[in-house]
Amino acid sequence: MLAQQKQEIAALFQAALAPIIAGSDLTPNIVLERPRDPSHGDIACNIAMQLAKPLKTNPRELATRLVAALLAEPAAQGLVESADVAGPGFINLRVAASAKQSVVRTILQQGEGYGRSTAGTGRHVIIEFVSANPTGPLHVGHGRQAALGDALSSLFESQGHQVTREFYYNDAGVQILTLANSVQARARGFRPGDTEWPESAYNGDYIQDIADDFLAKKTVSASDGQPATASGATDDLESIRRFAVTYLRNEQDIDLQAFGVKFDNYYLESSLYTDGKVEATVKALVDSGKTYEQEGALWLKTTDYGDDKDRVMRKSDGTYTYFLPDVAYHIEKFRRGFTKAINVQGSDHHGTIARVRAGLQAVNIGIPQGYPDYVLHKMVTVMKNGEEVKISKRAGSYVTVRDLIEWSGNGDITRGRDAVRFFLISRKADTEFVFDVDVALKTSDENPVYYVQYAHARICSVLAQWGGDEAALANVDLAPLTAPREATLLATLADYPEMLERALAELGPHQVAFYLRELAGELHGYYNAERVLVDDEALKLARLALLAATRQVLRNGLALIGVSAPNKM
Repeated sequence: MLAQQKQEIAALFQAALAPIIAGSDLTPNIVLERPRDPSHGDIACNIAMQLAKPLKTNPRELATRLVAALLAEPAAQGLVESADVAGPGFINLRVAASAKQSVVRTILQQGEGYGRSTAGTGRHVIIEFVSANPTGPLHVGHGRQAALGDALSSLFESQGHQVTREFYYNDAGVQILTLANSVQARARGFRPGDTEWPESAYNGDYIQDIADDFLAKKTVSASDGQPATASGATDDLESIRRFAVTYLRNEQDIDLQAFGVKFDNYYLESSLYTDGKVEATVKALVDSGKTYEQEGALWLKTTDYGDDKDRVMRKSDGTYTYFLPDVAYHIEKFRRGFTKAINVQGSDHHGTIARVRAGLQAVNIGIPQGYPDYVLHKMVTVMKNGEEVKISKRAGSYVTVRDLIEWSGNGDITRGRDAVRFFLISRKADTEFVFDVDVALKTSDENPVYYVQYAHARICSVLAQWGGDEAALANVDLAPLTAPREATLLATLADYPEMLERALAELGPHQVAFYLRELAGELHGYYNAERVLVDDEALKLARLALLAATRQVLRNGLALIGVSAPNKM
């Protein structure tokens, strides 16, 4: 049901209740839900059961009075077909057929705007995702982050929020030194297995590629970063470090470009140190009285904020633990005006949530509790040719995002990108996921993205066969849409805006993929059950309008998750 119609029915209940609760201090909360059993109607409301006790009346009697008053309201005409009382006092309503059919006209009039809202206007949200260490190409876990983060960003934008997509580069710390040492060893001619090869080094072939370009004194650049020109000197570890980091940032840019993901901002962890923000955070935490020294280390009293034990901020050797710069980074997010921040990260970051939030509370600068929000995802198992493809960055046998796109599209980048994006958000983030490349290549209903895209293409084919003026379909008589499958399809189309609201509230973009599969299934079932291009002109035009509206919603939903809507397949 359309949101406006739901609001109108809620207003009918309010009007029916007004004389009943007059003189009391009751403020009833009218909740309208879809009955579990469709045979009970379109809307169920338990308001009579809520108010029966405070009004000292029988709930069925109260429900009967409300139904009579509601149906007597002039505004109910043409909106509510019937209403009855069930069980101990549930009120079930059936919406008039014309009201249900009106969703088609609404969709065709609003087009790309159908499902969008201005509810979040003026609210600034920062969504950080991918944020891969620049120590290697993006693997499929990063791909899942990219698909989730980008779809979540689009969800917020669709509801009127101003969204900043941010990539946080962990370009400081032990892993960067390991990268530099790995490239240096390769540049000196050493390989994994040699006596001189560092034990902790990265072993992938990409390290040799970096070393070769470093020796060739090449110049590389990355998004919003300074270009790095290699000195070619194997003893110049700082030049090797700068060159390797920039080289891999560029490689990640290429991966993201292939995936169709763009960021508004890139933030370097190293800048937190060079700009003094880490030291300032340490001072603020010490000044707050929430720290203490023990065995030469500086500790934060995170147990004061619900953590299971206190955490070390600065180790006895003077270096910082990794959560301290995270606290400094999120202080900056808040100071940049982002009152809502969401981090999309791997489930291995679960342990950092309590300590980061504790640090943000300890500085006592007005950051709300529970800041930031987290969407944690589990890793992805890749299957190809019936076998699992092992992912091991240090062994160099991991699957990159580009690998997955190329495999899933069989050389067609758009097809591969569509499959990877759809697959990687098709499950809740916190569930395990098996990405089967063989399924992604199938052109059957076993392949969910093909199934949805084919629904869109099938409608395009019917409309092309008809060959009429599609713009005129927004004004046709929809009364002939009375078949049972038409009613189900209409209800599914009407649920799209509410689905987006639920997905946003639950930070669950997987719900968009679920919905699209459901809508595609309803379309395919309808197409197989009913002829569209019939001789009856009024019925034909009404069914064509229904198909055009379905195509628009499929297109809107696919665009939201970054998947194309082909006209032919």
